[in-house]
Amino acid sequence: MPRFKRTIENFECQNCHTFVKGNGYTNHCPECLYSLHSDNNPGDRQNLCLGMMKPIDIVIKGGNPIDVMHQCTKCSLIKTNRLHSDDSVDAIIEIMKIKVKQEMMR
Repeated sequence: MPRFKRTIENFECQNCHTFVKGNGYTNHCPECLYSLHSDNNPGDRQNLCLGMMKPIDIVIKGGNPIDVMHQCTKCSLIKTNRLHSDDSVDAIIEIMKIKVKQEMMR
């Protein structure tokens, strides 16, 4: 597996327009949890898709939310990324509520 390339960059979220100060490990907006499909390998910024990565699920291990699952709105690729301590708890809960409602409709 290719090594992670730490890329420190600030960005404006294309979904909610929050200004995000990057730390080299920042991969999604801490307010709405959206991301951008810009990497082939973590941090390389080599993917040309550039679709919005919509948060579609929260991965829970040991009773704790640890990852956010994204799906690209352009090419449908699904990837998971670590949640961070500064991520919005409200956004995490909202994603979980949507997923539960979808499961109940099945």
